[in-house]
Amino acid sequence: MGVTFDLFDTLVTATKPEDPAAAVAAELEERGVDVPPDWGDAYTEMHIDTPEGAEVPLPAHVARALASRGVDCPSNAARRAVVAAFDPDVETRDGALEALEAARARGPVGLCSNCSVPELVGRTLVRADVSRDDFDAVVTSVGCGWRKPAPEMFEVTADRLGVEPSTLVHVGDDPATDGGVEAVGGTALLLGGNSSAGVSLEEIPRLLEEDELWE
Repeated sequence: MGVTFDLFDTLVTATKPEDPAAAVAAELEERGVDVPPDWGDAYTEMHIDTPEGAEVPLPAHVARALASRGVDCPSNAARRAVVAAFDPDVETRDGALEALEAARARGPVGLCSNCSVPELVGRTLVRADVSRDDFDAVVTSVGCGWRKPAPEMFEVTADRLGVEPSTLVHVGDDPATDGGVEAVGGTALLLGGNSSAGVSLEEIPRLLEEDELWE
């Protein structure tokens, strides 16, 4: 058995650009890339055909969006622009450390986070009160190629923790994504906010202590 946590809006809150397309455009221009006048449209269009549930790294999307308008952009410039545009201020949520401590008492602990921006999860953990050392495995969608609720992402996480997917208890805030653990037989503990039936992060230690959760 293992416990996994979502990162954003579960363990931490992190700032995001109000207009991602504009933020990326500004960073591209800083790097000498000619951003097309209809960049807002290009950014929102789909440019890479992927299997259902697969993740598209945002730098790859940005490079393809530029190419669709005849703009050549070195891949490293697209990556640096995206990373800079999504550089966050981070705050650890109340109850996060206690929830992690309670999870460690039950078995291996993993981070299972949807994130299409390279380096963002790492930067977030450096700036939070939680760190990579708090997890036995850190799995991101940009790293593993699958995005919650795809069952493959939970299967990858379980494999890295050395447990069966059906034994996972996953803590997250979004029923549409974090609830996907139930498709592999696991249990979702959904926080309030996006779910009217959700629990608070402060309640997670008590819930993890209940033996019936693990039956």
